[in-house]
Amino acid sequence: MRVLRFIPIWAFTLLCLMEDSSCADDSSVVNPCCYFPCENGGVCVRFGSDGYECDCTRTGYYGKNCSIPDFWIRIQLLVKPSTDTTHFFLTHFQWLWDFVNNTFLRGKIMKLMLTLRTHLIPTPPTYNSKYNYLSWESYYNLTFYTRLLPPIPEDCPLPMGTKGKAVLPDPKLISQHFLKRTKFRPEPQGTNVMFGFMAQHFTHMFFRTDHILGAIYTKALGHGVDAGNIYGDNLERQHLLRLRKDGKMKYKVLNGEMYPPTVLDAPVKMYYPKHVPDEHRLAIGHEHFGLVPGLCMYATLWLREHNRICDILKAEHPTWDDEQLFQTSRLIIIGEIIHIIIEEYVQQLSGYNLKLLFDPTLLFNEQFQYTNRIAMEFVQLYHWHQLMPDTFLIDGDEIPLGEFLYNTTILTHYGIEKLVDSFSRQHAGQIGGGHNSPAQLLYVAELSLNDSREGRIQSFNQYRKKFELKPYSSFHEFTDDEEMAEELEELYGDIDALEFFPGIMLEKTRPNSIFGESMMEMGAPFSLKGLMGNAICSPQYWKPSTFGGETGFNIVKTATLKKLVCNNTKWCPYVSYHVPRNQEEAEPRKPSTEL
Repeated sequence: MRVLRFIPIWAFTLLCLMEDSSCADDSSVVNPCCYFPCENGGVCVRFGSDGYECDCTRTGYYGKNCSIPDFWIRIQLLVKPSTDTTHFFLTHFQWLWDFVNNTFLRGKIMKLMLTLRTHLIPTPPTYNSKYNYLSWESYYNLTFYTRLLPPIPEDCPLPMGTKGKAVLPDPKLISQHFLKRTKFRPEPQGTNVMFGFMAQHFTHMFFRTDHILGAIYTKALGHGVDAGNIYGDNLERQHLLRLRKDGKMKYKVLNGEMYPPTVLDAPVKMYYPKHVPDEHRLAIGHEHFGLVPGLCMYATLWLREHNRICDILKAEHPTWDDEQLFQTSRLIIIGEIIHIIIEEYVQQLSGYNLKLLFDPTLLFNEQFQYTNRIAMEFVQLYHWHQLMPDTFLIDGDEIPLGEFLYNTTILTHYGIEKLVDSFSRQHAGQIGGGHNSPAQLLYVAELSLNDSREGRIQSFNQYRKKFELKPYSSFHEFTDDEEMAEELEELYGDIDALEFFPGIMLEKTRPNSIFGESMMEMGAPFSLKGLMGNAICSPQYWKPSTFGGETGFNIVKTATLKKLVCNNTKWCPYVSYHVPRNQEEAEPRKPSTEL
């Protein structure tokens, strides 16, 4: 054994094989799939102890590592513009897009965008965090988040495979040194706090990690837009929140206005600190939505909208019972959510001059599967706490973030109108580039980084490849902050060992953009597949009868953020996901009884 200690690993492996020894379990043999040798969607399959094959089936590539494109892929690569070129084209030439947005070309381009983006998300789902190979569990077991790439094999010599350091940096160091806000940096596209609260309210209906079972599990079995954040994520919670009359949800009336009930009237489990009295503990679909008044604001708006729709449906269908009124109203609410998210929320994120279009019929003649699974990678990239400012400006008052937490009295004191108006006028923070996360929320980033390691998520560059982006060759290419580049290189040792979560958060931002290339190019496919893959967008559901007739169908097809607010308030405030663009919008709104 003293002699063998000096024999190179490759020679030792060869010696074992020649002597027909059992070397498969020897720690000196590196799993070849730890090198991630298969390119362009090829699947690495290990054979023997140190052999592998890449399955290139239907990738458009061939060769030992699926690196050689076939004829048609070569043609596509020659004519396909880069993502930066496409983004530049979509965010410039306003005169051209003014023409396109008023012609049939808008629908044609939107259809192309939907098909190109959504094809990047596999359907049916492929992997989960327990298995790094296809399995029936990956497809059938809805308690898992799905995965686009399999987890890093457990027997790899280094945490990120075969590159980088033997020990990954401390999550607290990453959050404190690279993410913590040094000075509030406003988002250059004009995104506001109203958008920031919608991001949190919307995504938490399907981002519901089961921290009891572990980070790889989800409690959101719906895996998509089901309005569970409004109605509750299970039948028991839903029944406790329902009025059980005319399809409506429970509510309380304060100063002549409708608000969510308290836990005294709807005894659902909510998370509030002990010092918050029961009469201030609002009962909402999501147990954590008492956290900040912005989430309570949206909960109140959707509560009012649901009950308003119930009145409309009852007037048209006096024979319907409570259950049918409730269920049909919920479908309408889901449709409104998807419409607003695509045409206003995603529109604001993109910065595109093309007006995005919510029209499910665009995909009716395409091979498109109306199903969705939430991926762990999607959960990771959507931690956008940088949007939150350090203080909130409401009706001339300045409220620090610390006083904002679990303070539901802010909602009832100022009222929906003043909250909406104030949040719509205040700048949100820039997400990408680092150094812009509120100190109070850094613990969430640390949890996310720990979750990614528990799930053995592959490196940032591996996901760049998966989404057809060029992998970064160095940390200096990755960020335009030279000091950050050097520090990251010291911590990780190799750009190919940079973890997904810090990669997506610290990447240099596009010019005058909310975040970097990767966040947009990876996030958009997840979002569009989840939205358009909803059952109500299918040919079987997308028709008037689903929504109670043409009146309900029209509510869905014409939904806007402004309608959501102004149909449910005493007066119509300034409401948008963009801060005022001109003096007219910036003028304070005067209360009016006319909607």
